[in-house]
Amino acid sequence: MPKKCFPPIDDPYYENVPEYMTEVYDWAYVNPRNAGWLDNNWVVRILLFFNDQRLMRAYLNEVPEGSRVWQVAHVYGELVQRVARRVGPKGTFLVTDVTPVQVEHAQAKLAGMDWARAVRGDAGVYSPGGEEFDVICSFFLLHEVPEAKKTAVVNNMLHHLGKGKKLVFVDYYNPKPWQPIRYILKFVNHFLEPFAEALWKKEISDYAKDASRYIWRRETFFAGVYQCVTAEHKE
Repeated sequence: MPKKCFPPIDDPYYENVPEYMTEVYDWAYVNPRNAGWLDNNWVVRILLFFNDQRLMRAYLNEVPEGSRVWQVAHVYGELVQRVARRVGPKGTFLVTDVTPVQVEHAQAKLAGMDWARAVRGDAGVYSPGGEEFDVICSFFLLHEVPEAKKTAVVNNMLHHLGKGKKLVFVDYYNPKPWQPIRYILKFVNHFLEPFAEALWKKEISDYAKDASRYIWRRETFFAGVYQCVTAEHKE
């Protein structure tokens, strides 16, 4: 596991960043220098074993043109731009992230799209006020947060889910025993992703306080390495 990070004094990039982020993910998501070279399509492609396009499509297929979309964390590469273009000027697109540098990157990518914006916010507690959304998406966020935060994120998303609207979770799942990527991920998780294997053992719906009130659907990819889960009100 990465060494504990002690944030630089008075560095705005570390201001009010959760401790688990600075201790575990400073190298990837908090440090602005590292974020500068990691934020590109090829990094995403390699990290997802060249499944990036099919996983993005799984999300984009749930986004109608002109819809109102909230994505609860920034993602490296072109995803936020693709979602914003899919939504188009007749809709709205909001990206929130808990770290300043990720908000900066999202804002730069969304420049010139007046219907899209990026603001700072913790996915477990952030409230967009009275704004309503047709789709709320978590794209590879849950595996990177501790158990209590997983519960908070899922239930905060459900709290803002209107009737007839949809949540979308794209993340890791439980690779089949014969899938060789399973053993590569076990090695990576041991050193870099200490919260990831919880999704191998629990369904995303297990984090919901009132899971029975929703219809949950799941599609898996790459022999169980990844999943796309949707949730909608039963009503």
